[in-house]
Amino acid sequence: MSILGIVLFLLFGGMAFWLLLFLMGFILPFWITIGAFEMMKPKRIFDEEE
Repeated sequence: MSILGIVLFLLFGGMAFWLLLFLMGFILPFWITIGAFEMMKPKRIFDEEE
């Protein structure tokens, strides 16, 4: 039963590691780029809101 616990611990740890690697490698730069483009867009003051 102890082996099952170790295997599950390594499995969940591995999944968490790859999820963090994906977030840091793809989602975070994507989020920063989208934010930078949003800040560079001119603001329209006199447009009517829909």
